[in-house]
Amino acid sequence: MIAVIGLIVGVVAGLVLEPTVPAALQPYLPIAVVAALDALFGGFRAVLDGLFDDRVFLVSFLSNVVVAALIVFLGDQLGVGSQLSTGVVVVLGIRIFSNVAAIRRHLFKA
Repeated sequence: MIAVIGLIVGVVAGLVLEPTVPAALQPYLPIAVVAALDALFGGFRAVLDGLFDDRVFLVSFLSNVVVAALIVFLGDQLGVGSQLSTGVVVVLGIRIFSNVAAIRRHLFKA
């Protein structure tokens, strides 16, 4: 219940405050969002499987976001940022769809 309240407070705060992302960080935001979604779907799958651990989720969430942003940063420094960004999105997208398929199988037994 605390997580749902936190989510609602965060969404309302974002809508009211309308934060802006500095131009230097804008290339990393979409990658961080996809990495965060991967962790969220993985956490939901773990809840359904009865294996959820809040510490594992928190570490997974933060490390996914940081590692994905670092990979894109490294790609920018090497001059291949868009290719590495695409690679990160593809890998995390595959993981997201894998978790969604497991969630679907668990919920609908199909």
